[in-house]
Amino acid sequence: MMNKLALSVSLALAAAATPALANDFTTALKSGKATVDANLRYENVSDDTAAKDADALTLRTRITYTTGEFEGFSAVVGMEDVRVVAGIDDYNAAGLNGKPEYSVIADPETTELDQGYLAYKNGMFGGKIGRQVIALDGQRFVGHVGWRQDRQTFDAVSIDVTPAKDVAVKYAYIDKRNRIFAEDKDIKSNDHLLNASYKTSYGTLSGYGYLLEEDTDTEKSYDTWGASFKGGTDLDSVKVLYALEFASQSYEEEGKEDYDADYYLVEGGVVYSGITFKLGYEVLGSDDGKGAFQTPLATLHKFQGWADMFLSTPAEGVEDLYFSAGGKLFGGKWAAVYHDFTANESSDTLDDLGTELDLLYAYKFNDVFSGGVKYAAYSADDYKADTDKAWVWVGAKF
Repeated sequence: MMNKLALSVSLALAAAATPALANDFTTALKSGKATVDANLRYENVSDDTAAKDADALTLRTRITYTTGEFEGFSAVVGMEDVRVVAGIDDYNAAGLNGKPEYSVIADPETTELDQGYLAYKNGMFGGKIGRQVIALDGQRFVGHVGWRQDRQTFDAVSIDVTPAKDVAVKYAYIDKRNRIFAEDKDIKSNDHLLNASYKTSYGTLSGYGYLLEEDTDTEKSYDTWGASFKGGTDLDSVKVLYALEFASQSYEEEGKEDYDADYYLVEGGVVYSGITFKLGYEVLGSDDGKGAFQTPLATLHKFQGWADMFLSTPAEGVEDLYFSAGGKLFGGKWAAVYHDFTANESSDTLDDLGTELDLLYAYKFNDVFSGGVKYAAYSADDYKADTDKAWVWVGAKF
């Protein structure tokens, strides 16, 4: 619906234009820029379940065209294709490729519209209508899940207002979530996102309200309100990093008991001699085991371990005590993260949720090519099973 409306608006503008404006409109279309983003990735999953070990070699190709500007208007259209390479497809693509005997690698083959929107910018006001990427505040609550080959986008209307130099306000209405599982598992919705931020010399103060409602046969909604402060301060040869965040969520689902749950994050760190160290404690709380805090629009892979054990928060909730270090090495970047997971509200069967070690090395060869290797090792206790995941990739952007 959003993309059809964006196209109608664009055609109306062209039809109404005077000859001079029509020339400018044509120039805007011709003066745009086309980009190609390709990612060839091998992924292996090995876990202590009944499923067979999984292997996938996939190529994601994303081609995007952005027009020039016409009277403050511009447009973006992009297609995305994901293909198996060399027949290496022994994996369960989230139930979409008929191989349930293997472990899940959530990269189904697909060809679809990645983005397609009309944009307008004039002074402090900007807006978009159509299929678009929306990523807010580090993507803990709303993101594009860019790690997966088929990234998440939204059919939406979004508005950005900057009433002052350091103040930004964003509102978006989403009527469809185009998720990472190709079109078969996209979700119709009535989502309202509101985010406001204020930048200071010590960090950014943000407040938000994310009111999410699935428009499916069984309606369910998550209403989340929260605030955060994140930043850093230079102290001689050391930079001190800090982050504080709190949010409260109310959940309702037809035929089930309502519940309320809280989220909070405390994180501190330092940057010394080019190495960044962080210690953090993140809690997705539980309401006495009735249900737990959820983040259905988040880039979940960035949080609580790269093995993706907590894509849905168990009813007992999750407390994540983590330590990370990262920096530059041999022209590339490295990172190491350790997580210790426990339940927020222990039950008779769930208390210790395991530990995880994550390792990364990424290298940019030149302005076009990049690559990397990545490894995640989850050690289970009361929750799920021991899991190892490994990735090797090469990317090109031009």
